[in-house]
Amino acid sequence: MKRRIFVILRWALLLYLLYLAAGALLPFVHTKKTGEEFKNNFEPASFYSETESVDRARVVETSMDALESRVLMIHQAEKRIVLSTFDIRDGSSCRDIFSSLLEAADRGVKVQILVDGLYGTLHMQGNPIFYAAGTNPNIEIKFYNIPNPLKPWTINGRMHDKYLLIDDKLLLLGGRNTFDYFLGEYNLRNLSYDRDVMIYNTKHGQEEAWSSSVLSEADEYFEAMWQSGYCKTVFDAPSASMKKKLPAARAELAEYYQTLKEAMPELVLAGHDYGPETVAINKATLISNPTHILAKEPWVWYQVQYLMAHAEKQAYIHTPYTVFSKDMYEGMKEITGSVPEVTMLLNATSVGDNFMASSDYTKNRGKILDTGVSLREYFGDHSSHGKSILVDDRLSIVGSYNLDMRSTYVDTETMLVIDGEAFNRQLKACIDDLEADSLVVQADGTYVPDPDVPVIPVPAKKKWIFAVTSRLFQLFRYLI
Repeated sequence: MKRRIFVILRWALLLYLLYLAAGALLPFVHTKKTGEEFKNNFEPASFYSETESVDRARVVETSMDALESRVLMIHQAEKRIVLSTFDIRDGSSCRDIFSSLLEAADRGVKVQILVDGLYGTLHMQGNPIFYAAGTNPNIEIKFYNIPNPLKPWTINGRMHDKYLLIDDKLLLLGGRNTFDYFLGEYNLRNLSYDRDVMIYNTKHGQEEAWSSSVLSEADEYFEAMWQSGYCKTVFDAPSASMKKKLPAARAELAEYYQTLKEAMPELVLAGHDYGPETVAINKATLISNPTHILAKEPWVWYQVQYLMAHAEKQAYIHTPYTVFSKDMYEGMKEITGSVPEVTMLLNATSVGDNFMASSDYTKNRGKILDTGVSLREYFGDHSSHGKSILVDDRLSIVGSYNLDMRSTYVDTETMLVIDGEAFNRQLKACIDDLEADSLVVQADGTYVPDPDVPVIPVPAKKKWIFAVTSRLFQLFRYLI
């Protein structure tokens, strides 16, 4: 009898694992094409303007600037703060931000925090500081698409957006997650370079000008996500044992805030003037993918590919890594066939921090070169996680979108398309700094030598692993 039960359980487990694998993988196998409805509503001219916008902008490039900008922005809030992010992990930068959010909530500001459900579950659940925030009457935290093991298609379809919205005044949007690897300089040995763009609405407080600012687009996008059935409130109902930990967690965050206030008093002052540090732009436009949890039409890719393909002189892509579908290879060939100068800068596999993407790049590097793009590999002291595109000397695109299949067909993504020559020059200067630590990849896969940029070899063990994973991962590269 026991043996029979064991056999039944073994088969039940096997069937469940097959169901889990099929449910997680099959809905995403076939990549979608952009639908006719979206194409018909797409207006490339809408990204440009010949008059100055109510919005001003600047690049937020360094990890320290990224942290300090977030803390300072939170202290400008009078009514409402929105933080939407892919991943939050406890640490010094996280506590800088959450102690500041609690201070804002205590002075009456409404705080809404939206986090991806998979990474939120992995990195936030069970931590008292997030319950201390979630039980504050002015703070609500939601998870997007919490994975359900009985519905394995919920495992993929992640929310990859990263932005901070302050009242009708400020927007910070880019590629940074909310923990020490991306924010601050708490651990210089374990750091990633990234990029955000800050938008300042010069007409904040003037309701009639609200629709003229890209902040209204970001607010509309967030509200649609927040109110969708994919999002669930969390950290608002602690268990009895967690309730006992909350007083200590609140006191810890309050003490942490006092330390922050004493160490960086300039960051906790309201009334900061963002005019002098930003540049005038003609227009900023938010673009995004569909927000449902299943396989998506490639809305972001369609728009950025079109804008690049219609450049007059040059298109420059800065991405952490590339994983192209057949349509994306063809799209890249269309760009290189019509634009005189097309360059792509990405991490060398010895520097990159995404093992799966590096595995795919190891296999398909030659196919990327065959598109005709001028390829440069970055050999800096840390991995680069920024995602930006320059189109001629006027248009700039910055946000969360990687040039890979996951960002194109699976996850939610947000990018800002900015029309403005001064901002374009600012972004180009940042990319130029990274390019100085890169090497040109020749058609045969070797590098054009540069005495100032030594090649960092892939460690022998990692190289051996890539030899296996670069082939193995082709089975499900549509999720990379």
